[in-house]
Amino acid sequence: MITQMKKYTFLVFHRDYEPFLTQLRDLGVVHITQKAAGLIEDDEQLQAALQHEDDLRRLLKQGAPDQLLAERANIEQNISDAQTAAQQAAVWGDFDPARIQQLKEAGYTLRFFACSASAFQEEWGIKVSEKEGKTYFVQVTNTNDLKQSQTTSNVEDTATELPQPEKSAAQYMQEVEHLKGLLAAANARIEAWQKENIDKLQAELKEARQNIDWQRVTLSTDKLAEGSLCLFEGFCPIDKEPELNAMLAASQVYYEETDPAAEDATPIKLHNNRFAKLFEVFTGMYGWPTYGEFDPTPILAPFYLLFFAMCMGDAGYGLVLIAFGLLTHYKKVNIEMFEGLGPIIATLGVGTTIVGLFLGTFFGMPLLEASWYPEALKHLIISGNVMGFDAQMVLAIGIGVFHICLAMVVKALCFTKRFGFAEALSVWGWVLLIVGGLIVLSVSALLNLPSQVTKWIIIAIASISALAIYIFNKPGRNPLLNIGAGLWDTYNMATGLLGDVLSYVRLYALGLAGGMLGGAFNSIALMVLGENPTWQWLPFLLILLFGHVLNILMSALGAFVHPLRLTFVEYFKNSGYEGKGQIYQPFKK
Repeated sequence: MITQMKKYTFLVFHRDYEPFLTQLRDLGVVHITQKAAGLIEDDEQLQAALQHEDDLRRLLKQGAPDQLLAERANIEQNISDAQTAAQQAAVWGDFDPARIQQLKEAGYTLRFFACSASAFQEEWGIKVSEKEGKTYFVQVTNTNDLKQSQTTSNVEDTATELPQPEKSAAQYMQEVEHLKGLLAAANARIEAWQKENIDKLQAELKEARQNIDWQRVTLSTDKLAEGSLCLFEGFCPIDKEPELNAMLAASQVYYEETDPAAEDATPIKLHNNRFAKLFEVFTGMYGWPTYGEFDPTPILAPFYLLFFAMCMGDAGYGLVLIAFGLLTHYKKVNIEMFEGLGPIIATLGVGTTIVGLFLGTFFGMPLLEASWYPEALKHLIISGNVMGFDAQMVLAIGIGVFHICLAMVVKALCFTKRFGFAEALSVWGWVLLIVGGLIVLSVSALLNLPSQVTKWIIIAIASISALAIYIFNKPGRNPLLNIGAGLWDTYNMATGLLGDVLSYVRLYALGLAGGMLGGAFNSIALMVLGENPTWQWLPFLLILLFGHVLNILMSALGAFVHPLRLTFVEYFKNSGYEGKGQIYQPFKK
């Protein structure tokens, strides 16, 4: 839910302005209204402060100045180059480059060649080594020997001449060891710099951030009466109102306290229970609600959990997620991308375990066929067919219909709250037609109502809905325009709703695919194990471990993305959610 806010307008004498801002910052409960970014972000002083903040963040992220990092990178590159050169020189054995130079001075030239082992001929030169189907040989030539010149011509037609190694492999490896010593010294300098400067930089970054906030507040303040008065606005959550009013009463500052108006850029502070609060991160990924909207998180939370669990579809994988979430939360597993997400991962694991038992899969094993699984629990597994379709697929479609109907009801309630009932007549018309129609048809089927009664109820619902959709959708507007707008809405509904509902089939398809892939790995592992296993236990376990880890990773990725898609597209579109609000960020230290 969205915390109620109070709007404050402050009028401060210029001499009291900075002390008063300091008091507000120390209290830390007022979100100061800032002017549009284009009006304040071009300020040169603010730009300089923002650039300084970026520089500090970059320096903290990379962990050392550019000069030290460049020095280390250069040494690492030299090590890599020397190791590569050592591998290339290794085929020529252990030689002394000085002896090659002496031969040159005596009028002899050494040329280095490589060719396929089958093509090598003894008269071509001295064979040095053979590796990976290639023969490496050296040809010693004398420019005054015509016979050798002819031999050289034949070699060049078949073999590939290689550059003469400057050093032997052993010499290159000595160079690598020397460079590793330099690398250790460079790392030590970086560590010493970090030990001396990281804490200072973090403190400086906090101060820079505080300075930027201060500048933005002062730039958003209007100067009146030739600069003698300062006027600015802010918002305070209603639960923090007593603290603010107590401070204002002692400050002798003129202020006005009002309820936010519809046109105000009122910030949003969400207040949810511990379960729903875990899922606020997903609301923020799409966009925070405006002050006049409903907070979608309380509805998003249980449905996202259900959708994720259905996409994973395996109770065993749920247990793995619970363990991983708990290990992450208690810092036993430290992976940066999952930092702070341990509780929600464990919660999603609990949901996956419960739903997986109803879907009947445990580490790829069908529980209906498992002799160890209690018969009483097998009756809870959703199986069989409904009207010729898989029961789990029908369940996914049914959940989709309910989810979209709920979205339409939420949209009608939200529009009524924001714009009044008259402006929301068209929305209520669609709710009555679709949601009301489905309810009537369901009740009629369950209670076996006479078809004539059902027919007249549907006609009545359709007639009332038609008036709301086509005639009274915009009070005071030309009826012909209303009819045209209603027809356009009808086209969008007719083409969109069916696709929206069918999108929920992915809940069934992803769970089925994950279960089948897990079962396939189980079958492969059992085939390798055989009937009388001895050493086959090792590959059996490796296949199971590799297969299920891979399946969990792929399933988790799909289970993360597709429920977001169903929420952000199907639900938010049909609920009219905009998500254009700004989060509550109080001016504080």
